[in-house]
Amino acid sequence: MLCFGCHVIRATRLIAPAAPLTRWPALACVSLLLGWLAFPTDAADQPQWGQAWTRNMVSRERHLPESFDVQSGRNVRWSARLGTETHSTPVVASGRVYIGTNNGEPRDPKHQGDRGVLMCLDESNGKLLWQLVVPKMEEDPYLDWPKTGIASAATVEGENVYLVSNRGEVICLDARGLANGNAGPYQNEARHMTLRNQPPLPLEATDADIVWLYDMPAGVGIWNHDAAHSSILVHGDFLYVNTGTGVDNTHKKIRRPDAPSLIVIDKRTGQLVARDDERISPNIFHCTWSSPSLATVGGRTLIFFAGGNGILYAFEPVKKGSGKDGVTTLKKVWQFDPDPTAPKENVHFYNNNRREGPSNVYSFPVVYQDRIYFTAGGDLWWGKNQAWMFCMNPTLSGEVTSSAKYWSYPLEKHSLSSVALENGLAYVADTGRRLHCVDIASGKPVWSHEAKGEFWSSPLIADGKVFIGSRRGDFLIFATGREKKLLASLDLGAPISSTATSANRTLYIATQFQLYAVQEKRP
Repeated sequence: MLCFGCHVIRATRLIAPAAPLTRWPALACVSLLLGWLAFPTDAADQPQWGQAWTRNMVSRERHLPESFDVQSGRNVRWSARLGTETHSTPVVASGRVYIGTNNGEPRDPKHQGDRGVLMCLDESNGKLLWQLVVPKMEEDPYLDWPKTGIASAATVEGENVYLVSNRGEVICLDARGLANGNAGPYQNEARHMTLRNQPPLPLEATDADIVWLYDMPAGVGIWNHDAAHSSILVHGDFLYVNTGTGVDNTHKKIRRPDAPSLIVIDKRTGQLVARDDERISPNIFHCTWSSPSLATVGGRTLIFFAGGNGILYAFEPVKKGSGKDGVTTLKKVWQFDPDPTAPKENVHFYNNNRREGPSNVYSFPVVYQDRIYFTAGGDLWWGKNQAWMFCMNPTLSGEVTSSAKYWSYPLEKHSLSSVALENGLAYVADTGRRLHCVDIASGKPVWSHEAKGEFWSSPLIADGKVFIGSRRGDFLIFATGREKKLLASLDLGAPISSTATSANRTLYIATQFQLYAVQEKRP
């Protein structure tokens, strides 16, 4: 999973533009079956980061190329220029591709200067359909680090696009932009995309249509750090959102100790419905990086979420109709500490200590065959190097640190990567430049590969292949299986932070500067 460090990216806080507004009900998933239908993965769209709710980095796409060449155009269907920094993973839905970037290469001359941008592209040719442009926060660069842009991945359901902006706003967008009119009820798009001391810009058909907006710094008092990096989880009528709250610019102080790390928003209205009350914030080492997942295990449907304190939690989903009587508290089912001997108090005493300190979790908790897999360990920028991949039992209750662990696998170094699992094997990467293949029954190594650059992205499994890009700009393609077989090592000429996406027989790969739609060309 992609995350961002203080020397590259900084994050989100804002003066709130407005309170959440109301919209007519959208199409909703009201059962597990409908949820799976809303997020198809079998030779179809990929409307969120990871497979359905479980977040497994696996796609059922077929006929993806074993190699391609961006210089000659071999097996490249189209390419689209992005900004000068791109950390968002692309998603694909209903003929559109969504990806966050910055405004280093302005698509519209009226938008000048550093901005966060969500681009909506035509899936058939990469042409820009519309874009959300969000000014950077001005109070402190640590709240919204220069040139970072929008780093969160969008989540699409029907005609609604859900996103966390670079200013810490949870936004519902119309998938068609303003080309079909300003749907509302939010009508302040012109002011929203303009700096406070400048007059509003004129709206055009290529601008985004904001349906509703919830400002997390104003609404729940979070203190953003580095960059907003949430991938929103949709379940029924509700959005589960990682708030991204963290330390201040000293990296040693929590300004908002009462801020929640996980909140729930009504997807139809933008109203706050629930929040965690686990007092995670005082022990956040750096920031809250991980986003939630969901699965039914042991007869219970649970929300899984890793806090910035390095603890993995399971919560009950909120009930249908919640929010009518005010904001509720998420009910915790269990918690699991992957590093129980690590420091739990005065955690910022260990800043810059590469040998000891608290653990952090960047990755998604991935659910596969009634087990949870995730990476945890030292922080990339401020903590120890030690890190592991864990496999644990999610069917228990209470404090399960001593009872739920099946095994742990030592990684080379800090890991930002989420796990991809298929056919008894787990694939995971780390910033020690290694891709690991691990037997999920035993937790023992099967093979590993040392790359030329460190990995910030997660591996994707599709069509019997493992796809992953490095920060050096290498894109690697392996055959899945117990025998290591490197099919291709391609130099894309620019760092890769985001995870590859496959949809509709096409592989989407984003470097910092360019998005490539790669497709096997047939005679």
